[in-house]
Amino acid sequence: MSEDDQTIRQEFHDAVNMSPQELEDWLETDESREVGQKSGGGESTGHASGRRIVDLLRTKKDDLTEDDLAHMKKVTGYVARHRAQGPDGDVEDSRWRYSLMNWGHDPTK
Repeated sequence: MSEDDQTIRQEFHDAVNMSPQELEDWLETDESREVGQKSGGGESTGHASGRRIVDLLRTKKDDLTEDDLAHMKKVTGYVARHRAQGPDGDVEDSRWRYSLMNWGHDPTK
């Protein structure tokens, strides 16, 4: 694994602060399904990404593919951009937090 791949993995694990089980449990909630951008009325992009993140968290580093690493970079970028747009005040029950949680990051942690 190259140094660049190691950096991608480290940044991903820094951005994703939910365990696979926490994320799986979250993705089963109504709140998780109600947020995010949906194309054609189906599953939101973030919700689908959350399912992929669970798989990535459970994948051994030597088994990661280039596609996996590309998705890890996408997650890291999304979390960074979305965190920068955070609202003022209590975010506990905000759609902003829920959206981030679909991507594996709970800003209240």
